[in-house]
Formats: sequence, structure tokens, C-alpha cells
Amino acid sequence: MFTRFVLWDYSRASWQYDVMVGIIVAFIFLTPRDWFRDQPRIPTASNIATLPSENGSSVFFVNTELLAEVPDNQWAERLTQLLRVRAGDHHLQVTRVKPVLDSEGGLQGYMAFARP
Repeated sequence: MFTRFVLWDYSRASWQYDVMVGIIVAFIFLTPRDWFRDQPRIPTASNIATLPSENGSSVFFVNTELLAEVPDNQWAERLTQLLRVRAGDHHLQVTRVKPVLDSEGGLQGYMAFARP
């Protein structure tokens, strides 16, 4: 019987087939997350995306949430701190931050231009 179970030898719509499918579905939905060391994602990991570089500088797209409470004149300083931690490069310096607007003028995010 074990060999037939491992080789999936039962025909469809038989009670043995239904039991095997039920066991698989139960395993998928009832297995605790800790068994697989599944960790929640870091919230700020998806808030910054690296874009193709231009002229030796690095370009990043930054989600609006990261600069929501930061005054306009401190955007570059705040992003420099965040990007240094994210990239692991302590010499990285954000030189320019440009808001990205949609066709209706709504803020979509920011383009941050940095140099090493």
C-alpha cells in the first residue's frame, strides 16, 4: 500500500485518491509557519528599488511612505542614511531627490540620485 501511495498509483475519483489529496491539502494549510523558518518580510525592503545606473551614479525609486513626515529640505539627508544602511556603502551620498508624479499630479514616489 505504501508503494502505491508513493507512486500515486490510485485512479482518480477513488476514495484512496481523495484521501491522499486531503492529506496534501491539510499539510499545506495546517503546517505551522515556524516549521519552515518562514519570516515576515522587512517592511522597508520593498520601499526602495534600485534602478539602472546612469553616468556612474546610482538611481533609486523610493516609496512615498519613507519621506511622509520628512520636510522637503531634509529628503537627501534622510535618504542618504537609509541607503547607506541598505547598500552597506558608508560613502554613498544622495545628491538629488526628485518627486515622481502621475498624469493627474498625484505623488507616486521619489527618484533619488546618489553617487559613491
